[in-house]
Amino acid sequence: MLMRRWLTGALLLAAALLTGCGLVSRQITKAGDYAEHAGGIGRYGSLSEKELQWAKVAWRYFENNTNPQNGLVNGSDRTPSFSMAHLGDYIAALTAARELGLVNEREFDERLSKVLAFLQGMDMSEASIPAKVYNTLSGKMVNYANQPADIGWSAVETGRLLTWMKIVAVRYPHYEEYFDKAVFRMNFCQVIDDCGILHGLSLENGKRNRYQEGRLGYEQLAAGGFAAWGFEARRSWRGPDLETVNIYGVPVRYDGRESRLSGVQTPVLTMPHVLMGMEFGWRYPGQSVAASSEDADFRKMADAVYRAQEMRHAREGVLTARTEYQIKEPPYLVYDAVFAAGYPWNTVGPDGKEYEKLAMVSTRAAFGLWALWPTAYTDLLMTSVQTLYSPERGWYDGRMEKSGAPQEGITLTTNAQVLEALLFKVKGQLLPAASNGRYLRRQTGNPFDRPNRCFPGERPACRDPGAAPMPAALRPAAMAR
Repeated sequence: MLMRRWLTGALLLAAALLTGCGLVSRQITKAGDYAEHAGGIGRYGSLSEKELQWAKVAWRYFENNTNPQNGLVNGSDRTPSFSMAHLGDYIAALTAARELGLVNEREFDERLSKVLAFLQGMDMSEASIPAKVYNTLSGKMVNYANQPADIGWSAVETGRLLTWMKIVAVRYPHYEEYFDKAVFRMNFCQVIDDCGILHGLSLENGKRNRYQEGRLGYEQLAAGGFAAWGFEARRSWRGPDLETVNIYGVPVRYDGRESRLSGVQTPVLTMPHVLMGMEFGWRYPGQSVAASSEDADFRKMADAVYRAQEMRHAREGVLTARTEYQIKEPPYLVYDAVFAAGYPWNTVGPDGKEYEKLAMVSTRAAFGLWALWPTAYTDLLMTSVQTLYSPERGWYDGRMEKSGAPQEGITLTTNAQVLEALLFKVKGQLLPAASNGRYLRRQTGNPFDRPNRCFPGERPACRDPGAAPMPAALRPAAMAR
């Protein structure tokens, strides 16, 4: 690294002798931007005036949808409920807003302090883990109809929250103790096993259904969040048995678990690969190389997901940036996929039915691809989506692939991940290194006074990392996210 910086300086000095001061100034700025960009992947540099305006539009969503009493933010515009994934994305958006200059230190602290207060006092599913859904106004657990209820937890969404709790604890160490204390409230015994398999829980009509949760993409993204806190999560990170489909000559890997038996869809989506790149550099947290001999090469898989979409435009003339999104009518959740249910460019619901008319150019997928792949194709994608917003409400979810009409849903997830992509352009990999929190380490490290909630220090070593997945009877009712 020192040699690279010395050579950069020498080249710039040589350039100064041969060219005018303006060019040298731009080169120095570019070298400085690159030095500040952690991880060395994707676009880098300070935001242009246009890009800063994009960030301001996204932040408007949070200004409009924050409950000032408790600091919680609606998961969709003017809809008073949210999940743990939404809360994680809000923490990401708030971090981006601070580091991009949209809020000052006082507002950042005020907003983050309210999040920390919620995490310290919130009710948890079975008094163990954050529930699937909460009401923004009351801060209480609710069902999907926004009525008071405990309907279980999602390990995948909890992993999303843990990722951003750790990112902020690393970037702002004076908050680390308070995030540690929030995690210390949780009981992980049924959420992640000793080898790193994630489990969700559904509570419905008096029935308790615990299942293996997650499919290729979001499963590994969530595992990274647990690993950042010291959990052994490699069984999930390494992924399932993978299959390969050839799309325009691009070998796209997909989850080989049979969806017809489990009832869980296994789509290839853009955003989990994008988020894994921006947040972890496609590396297991704490790992200094791209992959161990047993890990899947997630950077290579992400590149294939990108290249297949680029090739579709080259071959068919169809702008493509596909990922999942929510709508207000059935099927409510749409898997707009690069590959799903045996076909490329398939758009399916959790029920496995095809919804061809719901194919969409996703705003957040376009931003994410643009941030990680600086190409003419992603520039074109951004030209297509850059006007898809309401100046007073935030970014729309996307543009319908068939008609070109805006899909005018306005959600926390889209606006947060727009901000995250812009933050990545300026700062690079968002969790370059994980820390082992001092408070949490001390509270869980005494072998004679353990809390018995299955924290990393309380667990036995994974005895059989190559064992077969869970029995089918325990797997299924989970939605792949």
